[in-house]
Amino acid sequence: MSITLSQLESHLWESANILRGPVDAADFKSYVFPLLFFKRLSDVHDEEHTAALKEFDGDEESALFPENYSFQIPEDCHWADVRKVASNVGQALQTAMRGIEQANPHTLYGIFGDAQWTNKDRLSDSLLRDLIEHFSRLSLGNSAAKADVLGQSYEYLIKKFADATNKKAGEFYTPRSVVRLMVNILDPREGESIYDPTCGTGGMLLEAIHHVQETRGDVRTLWGKLYGQEKNLTTSAIARMNLFLHGAADFQIVRGDTLRSPAFFLGDSLATFDCVIANPPFSLEKWGDEVWASDPYGRNFAGMPPAKSGDYAFVQHMIKSMAPKTGRMAVVLPHGALFRMGKEGEIRKKLLGMDLLDAVIGLGANLFYGAGLAACILIFRQKKVKDRKNKVLIVDASKEFKTGRAQNELLPEHVERIYGWVRDYTDVEGIARVVTLEEIAANDHNLNISRYVEPKVTTEVLTVEEAKQRLRNSAEAAFAAEASLVELLKTEGLLK
Repeated sequence: MSITLSQLESHLWESANILRGPVDAADFKSYVFPLLFFKRLSDVHDEEHTAALKEFDGDEESALFPENYSFQIPEDCHWADVRKVASNVGQALQTAMRGIEQANPHTLYGIFGDAQWTNKDRLSDSLLRDLIEHFSRLSLGNSAAKADVLGQSYEYLIKKFADATNKKAGEFYTPRSVVRLMVNILDPREGESIYDPTCGTGGMLLEAIHHVQETRGDVRTLWGKLYGQEKNLTTSAIARMNLFLHGAADFQIVRGDTLRSPAFFLGDSLATFDCVIANPPFSLEKWGDEVWASDPYGRNFAGMPPAKSGDYAFVQHMIKSMAPKTGRMAVVLPHGALFRMGKEGEIRKKLLGMDLLDAVIGLGANLFYGAGLAACILIFRQKKVKDRKNKVLIVDASKEFKTGRAQNELLPEHVERIYGWVRDYTDVEGIARVVTLEEIAANDHNLNISRYVEPKVTTEVLTVEEAKQRLRNSAEAAFAAEASLVELLKTEGLLK
C-alpha cells in the first residue's frame, strides 16, 4: 500500500517530536535523517531480496549475490537486527550504520554523519526504542514510498527544521523559491554539468534536476554530472541522503572547505562546469585569505578579497569554475558586496571590465534564515549574447515578497515576475534598467541598485467631487474626535 505525501510528512515530523526535550531542535536533523535513510536502505534491500529469490526460483545462495542489490547490508546491520536490541540500542545503531558505510565505500562512506548515538544522557534506550518502533510502522521501500514522495517529504522535514532553528538554518538551507528563481535563470539542460561549491543540503542540485524534468529533458543525462562541496560533516551527509532519496543515481558530494581545499580538478586546474550556483555564507570571516595570497589555482585573478569578508573569494572561485563557452553562474550575496569600496571595489572594477556580469537582482528583506538584511543575486556568463555585451541588467525586486511573521517569503508569482524581468532584459519603469558599463564606471563601479533604478512615483489624481468628499470626511472625523475628547474630560472632572 502506497504512502501519501501528507502521511509521510506527519509521520516524520512526529519522529522529531519524540526527540523533543532531550535533544535541541538544532540537532534533530542529525538523528532523524540517518534513521530515515537507514530504514529506507533496509526496506529497499528486503524488496530486492524478494525479487532476487523470485528470479532464481528460491535459490537463497544465488539471491544473495551483491549485484542483486543497490547497496550492501552486512550481516547484523539490517534495521530488523537493531530493532531486536533491548539495551545499548545506540551502540547497536552506530555499529549497523558504520557497517553499512564500510560495505559501500564508494557510495555511502560517512553518509550517516557523526551523531552521538551512544550518549545515554541524551538518548536513552527507551527513547531510541520508541524512535525505532515509530519508524518501523511505515514501509519505506520502493513499492510503498516512491523516490519523489520520499524526497519531497525529506525536503519538507529540512524546511521544518530550518523554521525551528531559524538563525542556524542559514548555514544549510536556502529558501526553495530563491533557488527556483536562480535555477530558472541559469536554465540547466540535459547533459550539462552542475556545481554548487557550498551545497548545504543539496537543494540547488535537486532544483536543477527538477528543472530538467519540467523542461522535458532526460534527467538520466545528469547522472555523473552533479557536483557539490560542503564544509559541515552532518550537512554534507544530509545532502547525499537527500539526492539518493530523490532518486539521483550518480553524483559527487565532497566534504571540505571549498576556498582552502577545492575538491574538483581537471589535471592541475580547477574543474569547470556548465552551471555554477551557490548561496555562500555572507561576508565570511576567516575564509582562508592566508592561502589565497599564493593560490595555486589563480582564483585571485581580480584581486585579493579583504581578510574579514570572503564574498568575492567565493565569486572568483565560481567564475574560475565556469566552463569556457557554456559557463554561467548565479550567486547570492549580501547587498554590501554591490557597493563596498577598498579591495572589494577594485575586484568589482576588474570583473566589470571583463564583461562577465549579466544581471544584478536586488531581493527583499528577511527572506533568508539568520539574515534579516536584504540580499542580491548576481548572474555571470562566460559568453554574453551580442546585444547584452558591455551592459548589465539591474533589477529592483525588493517589493516582491509576502510578509511573514518570522520570515518573508517569495511566492511562485513573485518568482515568475522576477524571472520575466531578467528574461526580457529590458527597461521597466521603477523596476529594471539595462545599464551600460560606461555609466557604471562613471559611478565608480558602484552597483548599488538605487543609483540606477528610481522607484516609480505614482501621483493620485482626484476629481473635484472626490476631493470635496475627502475634505468632508476629514472635517467629520475631527469634529467627532473633539466631541470624544470633551466627553472624556467631563468624565474625569477636568471640564465642567
